[in-house]
Amino acid sequence: MRTCFDRSEHLLDVPALRRLWGRLRELPRETPDAMVHGDLIPGNVLVRAGRLAGVLDVGGLRPADPALELVAAWHLLDERPRSVLRERLICTELDWQRGKAWAFEQSMGAVWYYLDSFPAMSRMGRRTLARILADGA
Repeated sequence: MRTCFDRSEHLLDVPALRRLWGRLRELPRETPDAMVHGDLIPGNVLVRAGRLAGVLDVGGLRPADPALELVAAWHLLDERPRSVLRERLICTELDWQRGKAWAFEQSMGAVWYYLDSFPAMSRMGRRTLARILADGA
């Protein structure tokens, strides 16, 4: 994360992001590993007629923190649909916040790393960070 913050100084409000990360990274983990995709970003989710139709890039399926799957809420959904998803999920508040932390970590890397080579991915990272900041810690 230090590298991400350093390389994002000219791109993002790094002091605010560092403060938020300081809280998110301290979240404890209480759930055991489960099989997860781990990369539920817009490019890996297929939607047809407003419904999930498929998931791509499953080669990395592995046991990991189940909160990692909650990145989809932050990468894919604006506030209103994200709140609907949150209401319907069976997960703890801690897991919801841990999902936010995972999305934060992924996004911090995406913004600077893909800035020139894959601008759409960089924009996705910015959009996700904006959603997370708007939600607060």
